[in-house]
Amino acid sequence: MPGLDIAAPAAKRVPFTRTHHGDSVQDPYEWLRDKEDPEVIAHLEAENAYTEAQTAHLEQLRERIFEEIRSRTQETDLSVPVREGRWWYYSRSFEGRQYGVQCRAPIASDDDWTPPTVADVDAGTPALPGEQVLFDANAEAEGHEFFRLGTFDVSADGTMLLYAVDTIGDERYTLRVRDLVNGGELGDEVPNTSAGAVLSPDGRYAFYATVDDAWRPDTIWRHELGTDASADVVVHHEKDERFWVGIGVSRSRGYLEVGIGSSITSESRLIPADDPTAAPTVVWPRREGVEYSVEHAIVAGDDRLLIVHNDGAEDFELVDVAASDPAGPRRIILPHRPGVRLESADAFASRVIVEYRREALTRVAVLPLTGDGYGQLRELEFDEPLYTVGTSGNPEWEQPTVRLGYGSLVTPSTVYDWTPGADAVSSELRLLKRQPILGGYDPDAYEQRREWARSDDGTLVPISLVYRKDLVQPGTPAPLELYGYGSYEHSIDPSVSIARLSLLDRGVVFAIAHVRGGGELGRRWYEDGKLTRKRNTFTDFVACAKHLVERGWTIPDRMVAEGGSAGGLLMGAVANLAPQLFAGILAAVPFVDALTSILDPDLPLTVIEWDEWGDPLHDPSVYEYMKSYTPYENVPQDARAYPRILAVTSLNDTRVLYVEPAKWVARLREAGAPVLLKTEMSAGHGGVSGRYNSWRERAFELAWLLDVLRAGQEQ
Repeated sequence: MPGLDIAAPAAKRVPFTRTHHGDSVQDPYEWLRDKEDPEVIAHLEAENAYTEAQTAHLEQLRERIFEEIRSRTQETDLSVPVREGRWWYYSRSFEGRQYGVQCRAPIASDDDWTPPTVADVDAGTPALPGEQVLFDANAEAEGHEFFRLGTFDVSADGTMLLYAVDTIGDERYTLRVRDLVNGGELGDEVPNTSAGAVLSPDGRYAFYATVDDAWRPDTIWRHELGTDASADVVVHHEKDERFWVGIGVSRSRGYLEVGIGSSITSESRLIPADDPTAAPTVVWPRREGVEYSVEHAIVAGDDRLLIVHNDGAEDFELVDVAASDPAGPRRIILPHRPGVRLESADAFASRVIVEYRREALTRVAVLPLTGDGYGQLRELEFDEPLYTVGTSGNPEWEQPTVRLGYGSLVTPSTVYDWTPGADAVSSELRLLKRQPILGGYDPDAYEQRREWARSDDGTLVPISLVYRKDLVQPGTPAPLELYGYGSYEHSIDPSVSIARLSLLDRGVVFAIAHVRGGGELGRRWYEDGKLTRKRNTFTDFVACAKHLVERGWTIPDRMVAEGGSAGGLLMGAVANLAPQLFAGILAAVPFVDALTSILDPDLPLTVIEWDEWGDPLHDPSVYEYMKSYTPYENVPQDARAYPRILAVTSLNDTRVLYVEPAKWVARLREAGAPVLLKTEMSAGHGGVSGRYNSWRERAFELAWLLDVLRAGQEQ
């Protein structure tokens, strides 16, 4: 491994035995779990020093990549304004500032639905006439190494701002209220809340969630503005440790909704907006394995609830029920279609916007509301072979347009307003903004395509690829990065990354392995990559790597793999399964000691995770299965044939604790693997805060990748 000649840290071994189901496991690095132990911190800092020394030769390349990211980014910019009430809301960014600034400007009239545009954005002047700065995160972050905004909600009348911030990285937020008319803070302050609090439509109450000792959002509270938090009222407390809670407001402003869910079961409880102190009423009582989401709608003058559910419909269907009797008769609006994964239905005064997945791509369709009920479903069409589309920023009940977000692996993030017409021809899709990429970015210089790999059991697995046409010739091996995730039904959809251009413009092919465990090909795709079928996620990724080699896209010593969080588990498993296929593996906040974590119900989120991974604490067969693939448990005694590995983590991460990669790296190094560990000492699961800090972090990772790929030798 290139770098300065200093010794790698060797974690001490402390005897520790873990016994479950008659199986005893020696875990000599479990002592690293105590982050209050100065010796643990000293070890992490020693690992950081070693990593810095081993990558010192990449300093110029890191700086070059950082400057490339910065030079391609329009640093002083503003988002497309979104109308809500009497205001246009938008965010601004400024050159040299880490964080965004939340602003608003008044609408011109009741009929003003065309978002204002700005030809020149000057940091020293308002972007729009009448601009008000609501929240400047740069000022709020002063004196803090970490800063993240977790709640930002303005009252319906526009007079109050509810916001919450985290200054540590542990995802516990302090909730406050700001007077937008007279200025200044109200005395309201609630510590240790979860993200996503909301104001009641009348602006009198704030509803928020708190977490238990395992970091599970378990309680919804009602806080009356102007009162002390000690007087706050519990709206719902969820005793079942498999479930978490959240709170929202319907677009109609007719209801507040308490959402309760596990990985496989959900329940909604509604509170009438005109009676926010009322007890919530259940829409459908929870039933194991049944998931559903609720939207309030007015259909042909009737108060209805639209429900997307999987009760007897694996890929979900859309029904509606009477709001006054949700347990009553169900009217099927969109029946179940196998292989078409219905994801959401957003109700407006005159239409319903439906989002679903078909053939591993996102889709958006419009269902008009008529005097008799529902009209004909019409899907919006786009002409790229790979793309991502979805609704974005549509808070108003009665709005003539629908805001859409669109992008692909070559088309930068794009914002459209869609205006309906009598048919597809008369409908209008109006471009509002395309993410600017400075320096002469030309999407026609890049190619995106889809290929399919055959996994061990014959399943075809989609792969999305993008590369620069003049630097890559299909069939001629090139350096390649293969990215994967494959858990929680989360899909990795096509999008442009400014940072990724630093790879593509050096002749690197970027590929996404859409492995089972994700949601790209419907609910079955997810089910076939979880619980006791989790190994499919790993073998799918290996099959994609083999396919790319067989098709001539790359060769093993010019291919790196990357994944984060649950995708980091994938990286660790792949390192054990097929180390010979990769020159390097980048594992971000990797879930590599999954069995130890899932065995401990006192750790953050563990009980919730049993629906995803299984319950090894009480089920010996799950224990045996997880032990067979968990990366930390399966590092061979001699790992010298491993590819180069970089693991990055954060000390304050509450989702995947830093101890997992720390233990994994210690065991890998003991076995002779060429491995580095980088720990952010003031960050959480999402890494460092602030865009410049994030760019530098990504530049560090990309420089390492390019060094492994031998594609960044110009430094």
